[in-house]
Amino acid sequence: MANVVVVGSQWGDEGKGKIVDWLSERADVVVRFQGGHNAGHTLVIDGKVYKLSLLPSGVVRPGKLAVIGNGVVIDPWALAAEIENLAKLGVSITPDNLRIAENATLILPLHGELDAIREAAAGKGRIGTTKRGIGPAYEDKVGRRAIRVMDLQNLKSLPDKLARAVSHHNALRRGLGEPEVDGDRLFADLSEIAPKILPYMDVCWQLLDEKRRAGKRILFEGAQGMMLDIDHGTYPFVTSSNTVAAQAATGSGIGPQALNYVLGITKAYTTRVGQGPFPSEEDNEVGQLLGERGHEFGTVTGRQRRCGWFDAVLVRQAIKTSGIDGIALTKLDILDGFDEIKVCVGYRLDGDEIDHLPSAQGAQARIEPIYETLEGWDGETVEARTWADLPAQAVKYVRHIEELIECPVALLSTSPERDDTILVHDPFSD
Repeated sequence: MANVVVVGSQWGDEGKGKIVDWLSERADVVVRFQGGHNAGHTLVIDGKVYKLSLLPSGVVRPGKLAVIGNGVVIDPWALAAEIENLAKLGVSITPDNLRIAENATLILPLHGELDAIREAAAGKGRIGTTKRGIGPAYEDKVGRRAIRVMDLQNLKSLPDKLARAVSHHNALRRGLGEPEVDGDRLFADLSEIAPKILPYMDVCWQLLDEKRRAGKRILFEGAQGMMLDIDHGTYPFVTSSNTVAAQAATGSGIGPQALNYVLGITKAYTTRVGQGPFPSEEDNEVGQLLGERGHEFGTVTGRQRRCGWFDAVLVRQAIKTSGIDGIALTKLDILDGFDEIKVCVGYRLDGDEIDHLPSAQGAQARIEPIYETLEGWDGETVEARTWADLPAQAVKYVRHIEELIECPVALLSTSPERDDTILVHDPFSD
């Protein structure tokens, strides 16, 4: 059976939640493999809205196993609250449908505090983080002082491990003129939350290997987008983890040979949240109209997203660095009614035309987009479920995008509703 990796091909917010939920009907296991509760997914199912941050999108479907892999950083209080909120919506989360990797790193209150302190101190140089402690938690992981899920199991040994992390953070806080962390209070808080998290703990690399060998279909769900990758994104305005498809293997403990198909979720226009370069941004009435039509506000932060035209250069680069086999094009309906639609087909840097986004921060800031102007369409694409339901010019737009990004469209989404999806190629059939 094919296993599928889903990643965002832009700066996140491409509509991964709906697509993963739609694909999860065909999957047995859904796995989150990086990021934390800075990632927001909104699902609309039969008119009911589900907002997820840490839990894999497939968790709302009965009979599916959701897995939070070792590559994710987990705020245990945020996770417990998310589980409780889903229960209010009629979705029961138990160890039968959720497992958490024992070696996943925990986000502690001190991480969120450090995140906020740094952003405030940075002034104009701020990165635009969600202040949820994601970056500092990954720093502690790499610095080998992190508290992991398994550490909640043996509270007797936890104080010594906490002391190492607290010592490091208190040195930072003294230097920043901030009060020190109360290690005893932190221990008490972790001891209190532990019983809510430990029932879900498992050896997830082993679990996934067993599922794969049993012929189960596994869906790997990425967070954020490829252009926020710590290595391949618009550094330093990126997240603190690898968001490329290859991270699905590392962040879950499964071998790369088990990843059979990579689906890149791609919005029919472009958005980003926070600071950083955005070559095709329309900081004008067009961008405002795209934002209003697309309800472009962050699921987690509520921040308004910056909006602009489709950037084929950016997406083509993401396709190559993530090994994307096909894209799921989302929010095509937001472009309904535009007389003209622009597509960025190249960049101009210091007078020269280039065909990729350079890595240097200064060069990225100086990029100028080169546009093609396409004819819009009068009809509606919203709620279309077959190619025949689409206006001819909308079909031409999709086909032209395929040519520009050098990758086929596998799925086409025409509204937030799960069933308003045109299937061109089933990723699980490979």
